[in-house]
Amino acid sequence: MIIVNLNVMMAKRRISSQELAEKIGITQANLSILKTGKGKAIRFSTLDKLCEVLDCKPADLLDYEKSEENE
Repeated sequence: MIIVNLNVMMAKRRISSQELAEKIGITQANLSILKTGKGKAIRFSTLDKLCEVLDCKPADLLDYEKSEENE
């Protein structure tokens, strides 16, 4: 299972959802979907902008945890 750590990175960078959404060019609703991990996919261009604005790497935003379903 993919774990989204966007909230953690946003807190470290002290950036609000509204500010981040504006800087990366998506709606706050779509950012919320990403933050909660409910999204089914993310465009590489969006991931690139997130990393640029938050000054991080994709691995800082996304993590993998083996789920029981995969065993």
